[in-house]
Amino acid sequence: MAATAPIGLDIGSMSIRAVETGRGKDGPVVTKFGQTPLPQGAVRGGIVQDDKAVTLALKQLWSSTKFRSRKVVLGVTNPQVVVRELSVANLPERELRASLPFQVRDSLPLPVERSLLDFHPLEEPGRSETVRGLLIAAPKDAVVTVVSAIERAGLHVVSVDLASFALLRAVSRTDGQVEAIVDIGAQATSVVIHADGEPLIVRTIPRGGAEITEHVAGRLGVAVPEAESIKCHVGLRSDVDPGTAEVIREAVWPIVNEIRSSFAYLSTGDRQARVTRLALSGGGCLLPGLSETLATQLGVDVVPADPTIRLGGWRRSRKDAVEPSRSSAAVSIGLALGAA
Repeated sequence: MAATAPIGLDIGSMSIRAVETGRGKDGPVVTKFGQTPLPQGAVRGGIVQDDKAVTLALKQLWSSTKFRSRKVVLGVTNPQVVVRELSVANLPERELRASLPFQVRDSLPLPVERSLLDFHPLEEPGRSETVRGLLIAAPKDAVVTVVSAIERAGLHVVSVDLASFALLRAVSRTDGQVEAIVDIGAQATSVVIHADGEPLIVRTIPRGGAEITEHVAGRLGVAVPEAESIKCHVGLRSDVDPGTAEVIREAVWPIVNEIRSSFAYLSTGDRQARVTRLALSGGGCLLPGLSETLATQLGVDVVPADPTIRLGGWRRSRKDAVEPSRSSAAVSIGLALGAA
């Protein structure tokens, strides 16, 4: 089966994940999935700190996985990315993109000349003077740095997409409920709230699993690797170790409160809505007891996000490779689907 799309490439703080999809009889199929670790500190908060390490890791990933394409679509996750709903002049696409810096200059905390801008319509423009949509602004330097590191690995970036939109594409359920997709990574947590696939809130919270581990290490007086092991074993389960569970709960609380504030903000907007389901993904979602804690604290159903919900399946030979990383594969799968 020949690859029909560029590779979905997700560069996180701890590892790089990439997905190749093809076309099967029941729809898109994962034909190859690869993952490789990154040295500590090579990427922090979505920003490349060691471009040589990233380039080397990408070369190793392509060599070991044998992807059939060197074209990639890159997912961007960065707390400095701004996603804001607004209305802009209803212009043909090419003219709209050219005029965006002038239309949104006063709506951004970042200087437009140091930003990469995009616009995602939320309605059919029709003949109205304006069109409502989401403005996306990303810091240009951070994107250029990671793209350069990728291309030095002999790859070609054909497009850049917001990782939050890839999540939405991969795991959203369109059944009439207002759903929050929460992806907890090592250093950032993405929150996407949508109604039948239409994004209502898109946020990147600069907190994740690494912060929890560091908190546990400091409070218990142990090394970070041991703290990580303790975190993964005990989690938020008071029945296993009440004292340690309380320490971990202290570290999780800021993330829970940030998610809660996103829900509260949604209820005060022009289109008031209440979240009824939370789909949890990312490596941090594996924390024991987290789903139960979120359900209790936020008053919503919490379910594991399924990154294969829109896939017709995957090749049997690759199923074992995907399953162990299922919780963290959503972004790379969504990127590949968007490029199909």
